Amino acid sequence: MAGEGEKKPVLDLVQADGADEGCVTFVLHDEDHTLGNSLRYMIMKNVDVDFCGYTITHPSETKINFRIQTRGGVPATEPFRRGLNELRDVCQHVLNTFQARSNEFKERQELPME
Repeated sequence: MAGEGEKKPVLDLVQADGADEGCVTFVLHDEDHTLGNSLRYMIMKNVDVDFCGYTITHPSETKINFRIQTRGGVPATEPFRRGLNELRDVCQHVLNTFQARSNEFKERQELPME
């Protein structure tokens, strides 16, 4: 446990004894369903992933256990990293589109009425 002034880890890896690197549980701190569900969706699109799911450990805790199982010897960290990058790209696209439409709306509001 991090003491006062110490920085808590954002991500921990938990691997069962004897399990290969294709079966990993990632513990994401200070996260909830917002990231868990959207990241699960992105990762499940990967053909190398057999299983991907997450659980919230307890309502009073702000962490999720995020499990990935892959096939073909693919390390679970690869689809995890890819899913995070793809989710970031989707969020950036949504933000850019929203900002552009918002700016267009503001410009139309500034035009003089005829």
